[in-house]
Amino acid sequence: MTVNLAVEAVDLVKKFGDTVAVDGVSFVVPEGSVLGLLGPNGAGKTTTIEILEGFRMRSAGEVGVLGVDPAKGDEAWRARIGVVLQSWRDHGKWRVMELLDNLGRYYSPYGTPERERPYDADELVKMVGLEEHAGKKISTLSGGQRRRLDVAIGIVGRPELLFLDEPTAGFDPHARREFHDLVHRLSDLEDTTILLTTHDLDEAEKLADRILILAGGSIIADGSADALSRRMATNAEVKWTRDGQRFVHAPADATRFVREELFGQYGDAISDLEVRRASLEDAYMSLVQQFESGQRGSAAREFEVVVR
Repeated sequence: MTVNLAVEAVDLVKKFGDTVAVDGVSFVVPEGSVLGLLGPNGAGKTTTIEILEGFRMRSAGEVGVLGVDPAKGDEAWRARIGVVLQSWRDHGKWRVMELLDNLGRYYSPYGTPERERPYDADELVKMVGLEEHAGKKISTLSGGQRRRLDVAIGIVGRPELLFLDEPTAGFDPHARREFHDLVHRLSDLEDTTILLTTHDLDEAEKLADRILILAGGSIIADGSADALSRRMATNAEVKWTRDGQRFVHAPADATRFVREELFGQYGDAISDLEVRRASLEDAYMSLVQQFESGQRGSAAREFEVVVR
């Protein structure tokens, strides 16, 4: 089956003087998928995204974004892409609805017959949870509300490809959940391809179909959250209570241990049973620690799950 690619990067390199920020990065992003980019500060995530967006020139390598080299992308190409940066833009004198309505008008001339119309302002404020603030000046919004507006600005043109750089910074738990629902809507119903950078591992696990972990400018792991977690070397942790005492054990085969040794011997005397398997956070921390300890090669070989 042929898979259409929204993004393809081959041996991508970016140098700042003698410093190599991105070092031979290669990956693809199928259309309609959500890719999460994780990594510590200075890993090369933002630089990689900026190259894909066409905001920064690469030093070497090949890149295709929606079939175009970002370094040569014109206005029609840019109209197909949405960007939500880490910091909110200064549109303080505008009112929310006025700004979104005005920005939406810029996209119409560049729409192709295959693309639907840009979102209208009424639809956008509902999508990002700003209905009650639609008539307010942007300067009066809170930080979280401004962040919601940034998301609305990023998707106003109904983009085919959306870049989200730490999009939920400043969101409260309710706003974060609403945003996650929005991402699922965009990817599942609108077939929007999304590249997400975040330090929130729980968010990445919930949203991303596939995850790249970067460190030192290189990809050290590539796969789904589940696949990366399952390749952890640690055993599952089993906790239970029996006769008022709490026990913890990490057996090699948790399923067999629970079935045969716990319930097989003690039956109904077992209560408060918990089985905790390795999480994405466990995998991430182990990978980064191994990389920073100089074990990059063995870490990459152990955890890499390349999607082809």
